[in-house]
Amino acid sequence: MAKPNVIHPVDEVLPPTRLTLLGLQHVLVMYAGAVAVPLIVGGALKLPKDQMAMLINADLFACGIATLVQSIGFWRFGIRLPVMMGVTFAAVSPMVVMATNPEIGLLGIYGAVIVAGIFGILVAPLISRMLPLFPPVVTGSIITIIGISLMRVGVNWAAGGNPMIKNPADMAGPMIANPAYGAPLHLAVAGIVLVFILVITKFVKGFFANIAVLLGLVVGMIIAMALGKVSFAGLSESGWFAVVYPFQFGMPTFDLVACLTMCMVMVVVMIESLGMFLAVGNIVGKEIRQSDLSDGLRVDGLGTLIGGIFNTFPYTSFSQNVGLVGVTGVKSRWVTALGGVILLALGLVPKLAVIVASVPQFVLGGAGIVMFGMVCATGIRILGGVDFAKNRLNLYIVALSIGFGMIPLVAEKFFSQMPKGLSPLLHSGILLCSIVAVALNAFFNHLQGAETAAAESKQASAKAEA
Repeated sequence: MAKPNVIHPVDEVLPPTRLTLLGLQHVLVMYAGAVAVPLIVGGALKLPKDQMAMLINADLFACGIATLVQSIGFWRFGIRLPVMMGVTFAAVSPMVVMATNPEIGLLGIYGAVIVAGIFGILVAPLISRMLPLFPPVVTGSIITIIGISLMRVGVNWAAGGNPMIKNPADMAGPMIANPAYGAPLHLAVAGIVLVFILVITKFVKGFFANIAVLLGLVVGMIIAMALGKVSFAGLSESGWFAVVYPFQFGMPTFDLVACLTMCMVMVVVMIESLGMFLAVGNIVGKEIRQSDLSDGLRVDGLGTLIGGIFNTFPYTSFSQNVGLVGVTGVKSRWVTALGGVILLALGLVPKLAVIVASVPQFVLGGAGIVMFGMVCATGIRILGGVDFAKNRLNLYIVALSIGFGMIPLVAEKFFSQMPKGLSPLLHSGILLCSIVAVALNAFFNHLQGAETAAAESKQASAKAEA
């Protein structure tokens, strides 16, 4: 008798209502990060308000396309896992430098982004060949530092935003201390959201447990509105529909140095994405092969190419949403695909985007601490399957890789006197951790073949789960 085909949870298509709410939950988690880069680069270019709105609309539109391709997949594009795509922060520093250079400007940035996108598509198979360099001791260390790095974001959200902000009266001036940072009201609301999510997770079963984060955000939003801390400024001025089309700001220009710089950033982005894909694969219980990594990394390149054409910036898998998959336990890639549809709608309907943007950051903070902590816990779980008793050298790999990954988090000016061109490398804790972990593993344990590394990963996962 033939056995019925078993559908992996990743490929399960959920009922429409459940799918929509879970997709919205993903969008709310990543929205603030998704629009941050256009705001930063647009501010550096001193763009007027209407053009800033165009940047944000284009960003959300491209986010949606890239997320759909990554989640659903077509041909050799898309890792087909629950992954949301967003603009990478690794490109912010070089793009701000380009923006302030009159010989490059916004059109030069778009030219560099287009070249980097094509470059990313071409080199994706080469980057994916690095899979044997990532046994559990390396993967666990990297995923742990991803969670630690994200925790800073969640903590700042809970406190009311970044500790340093631009002066609203002088956007071109230096950063000033955020007067609202750490306000007791912000911390209290974030704490309520956090506790509410934990209560739902413990005492509620089924569908409502899956949307615990969304319910927590709704409760936090209601409290913030009652306290008068929610602003819908700009809603009446926003249109119902906005057209996003290629080269709205003009035809791109191509500067050699800018293109080479963005290609280097692309390599950094893809190495970080490799760690993200391994993390998601571990959370959803699906083995990640080299071909899967190639397909996923190609979307980093394709998304970046689409970004350059549709007036936005380089794209990568969004680490904020990795933790949400772990918190909800919902593994379906169709949830993030629906999230991509919602992002498309937000890009085309500015009024909806304004409403979503009105969720205060301190409301997001309570949820962020839970989700980002889950990413860190996933890394620790993987490390729990590593043999430290028989191979004490593994302790050095974990200790030093996480230590180096912490440098940009605890000492932002540690590399301030190094060449600016190395900034994407030296200011990424995830990349520093990856390089040190891979190098030390090669030094202590030697390099393994792909099959050996895969077998060791399976054994470590089984040990950790046991």
